[in-house]
Amino acid sequence: MPEGLLRRAQLIAPFGVGAMVVVRNGTSLITAGIDHWYKREDISEADDKSEFRIDEWRLARSLEVDHFRQPPDFRKANKGDGVPNAYLTVPFLRFPQWHFCASCNLLQKFPLTKRGKVKCPECESKKKTKYTPHMAQVPIIAMCDRGHIQDFPWREWVHRSANPICDKPVRLVGTGSATLGGLSVRCDCGAKRSLEGITEGDVNRTRLSKTLMADDNTEVDDEKKGFCCQGKRPWLGTEDSEPCSCQLRGTLRSATNVYYAQTRSAIYLQRGNNSELVSLLEEPPLSTLIQPLSQAGLSITPEFLRGQHTLLLKNFSNEEIKDALCTILSPNDIKANTNIVEGDDPETSFRREEFNVLRTERNEENLKIRAINISQYESNIAQYFSRIMLVDKLKETRALTGFTRIFPETDQPLPVLQSLLWRQSLQQETWLPAYIVYGEGIFIEFNENRLRQWLKIHGAEITRRVQPLVARYERIQEERHLRQRQITPRFILLHTFAHLLMNRLTFECGYSSAALRERLYISENPVAPMAGVLIYTANGDSEGTMGGLVRMGKPSNFEPVVRSSLEAASWCSADPVCMEVGARGGQGPDSCNLAACHSCALVPETACEEFNRFLDRGVVIGDIYNKSMGFFT
Repeated sequence: MPEGLLRRAQLIAPFGVGAMVVVRNGTSLITAGIDHWYKREDISEADDKSEFRIDEWRLARSLEVDHFRQPPDFRKANKGDGVPNAYLTVPFLRFPQWHFCASCNLLQKFPLTKRGKVKCPECESKKKTKYTPHMAQVPIIAMCDRGHIQDFPWREWVHRSANPICDKPVRLVGTGSATLGGLSVRCDCGAKRSLEGITEGDVNRTRLSKTLMADDNTEVDDEKKGFCCQGKRPWLGTEDSEPCSCQLRGTLRSATNVYYAQTRSAIYLQRGNNSELVSLLEEPPLSTLIQPLSQAGLSITPEFLRGQHTLLLKNFSNEEIKDALCTILSPNDIKANTNIVEGDDPETSFRREEFNVLRTERNEENLKIRAINISQYESNIAQYFSRIMLVDKLKETRALTGFTRIFPETDQPLPVLQSLLWRQSLQQETWLPAYIVYGEGIFIEFNENRLRQWLKIHGAEITRRVQPLVARYERIQEERHLRQRQITPRFILLHTFAHLLMNRLTFECGYSSAALRERLYISENPVAPMAGVLIYTANGDSEGTMGGLVRMGKPSNFEPVVRSSLEAASWCSADPVCMEVGARGGQGPDSCNLAACHSCALVPETACEEFNRFLDRGVVIGDIYNKSMGFFT
């Protein structure tokens, strides 16, 4: 394949397994499945895969995998250098497979493994010009909402048949128009058809599937079977099909909805009583010694480890090492179940563990938190919060759990999403690609009494305001088979406040708009409610590691930022349209926002957990007609 450079983090998102990327010479490739990662061009295996191993016990337990692995980095080595894991590459495949000639318009299909530029066979045989032109990959592909992707059915489309008999050459002809209607497919047998409308339709009815076998401007009857998805998975290196009855949708290969990485992340929390020793055993060089022995079923003693790495373990007793070994070799740690609250769903329970830790002071290897007495802040700001914690250091693990197409969400179960990453579903050990980033942040917990008082006084009015948003999402959720979620005034308030604060921090302390992220901790459980927001930096580089964000959480720095964010939210440059549009159909992605647009409350999609949905300035500062309705009055 043509060579291209990608950062390791980009192989999780946005160029993870099944995603398309264009390399420097213009070739479009698709990232191959993880079956053949950690191999060289000559198919030889990596010297030591344990070097790439990541242990995040909570995330592994939640995703039901053994561990995680970082994507391999490419290393050059001279003979005798002894560089381990040299010349490892990540495999990519050529996609789309169909190419067209700009000279004669011929459409030609090539293998997934075809390398380099390809020349037009027809022009080369006829020698029309002195130099045979290179063929370019077609700009159009087809996909379904279950993750399958395939070449556009050129022959089937032009012949209006799911099984065309004609095998004469087909051509892609342009008329100069900038729309798809200006492109047509023509066969040397005389058949021709425009590409107009191939991207139209919804999840239950697409024009490509319903009209492929019909005349123009007509559709196949609902009783007749249309042309459905063929279940193609080219990123796994095969042209075989699997059963799929979903509607097929045509699209440009550069469209943003061709690939949505499904990722899960976790803030690292301490295991055991000796966090320093546990962290030492979970990282190289000790981890590269422990894991192979553990997988082989061999016993690991403190004396053996001390003999191999005397200097690293000189400050710890054999008993401490033994306890730490028991901790890291027990994936279902008993301590992990101490935060379970009756009524919590799995995701809420997962977040509750982090919520309970972030509320306390910590001084661990991978998590350092300081508490600031709330009385040190100005009373007119402090009255809305119960805790403000400064997180000087945190460690986050982000894992790729699968991907979707067309829509950013899906109701498919986790095992189905994970199966998209593998060609061979049965593995000796289960793992997912992931990477680690370090950052800092501010954890803000809202005053629960103040929240309940606000909901008691303005609850009915706020419910009436957000009910259209909830109804719109429920309708879309049913149509697109999205996951169910509880959208409440508490959720919309904390989510919108996090966006307003992030937008203001980009002005106050110079962070780029994508440098900050939100992490929401919300629960309506009356016994153990949660109302917390973590704003943090975790970009995988040096930005945000010098304490700039933490400094903004200190008294005399925090209050002006909050005050400025609320003042900016009180009037958007698009008001009064922005404030009033929510009652007239909503705005933003899926029309699931009320008073929130790019001029006031939206942030980069990578910074938001909810894809920039479920936002409303009205619940934060009130609307034009009733300012007292907002939480911050």
